[in-house]
Amino acid sequence: MNPFTEPIGVTHYLCVGAVLMVCGMLCMFTKRNALGVLMGIELVLNAANVNLVAFGSSWLRADAARSIALDGQLLAMFVIVLAAAEAAVALAIVLCYYNTQATVDVDKASKLKG
Repeated sequence: MNPFTEPIGVTHYLCVGAVLMVCGMLCMFTKRNALGVLMGIELVLNAANVNLVAFGSSWLRADAARSIALDGQLLAMFVIVLAAAEAAVALAIVLCYYNTQATVDVDKASKLKG
């Protein structure tokens, strides 16, 4: 069986989602910059989107002939809307913190504690 002539299946999408998840987690845990952490969060959300689309695909459905299988795509669109709102709010918080502290270093954010 030649892996280059094999059709793309759900396993391939899940592998891409797992790689994106690992890259996002590494980015979140190793970056000291708040913007780098936000990029890691976006990668994790994109990994969730890839998995949602893969699990909502017609390959896994028994009634694929009758259905257009948009469940995963609709959930992914909902996650994209939530990610956009999260990015806007987080960027506003980072800009406000930068205006008061003149840095976006996450380690120096302990001054925000009450």
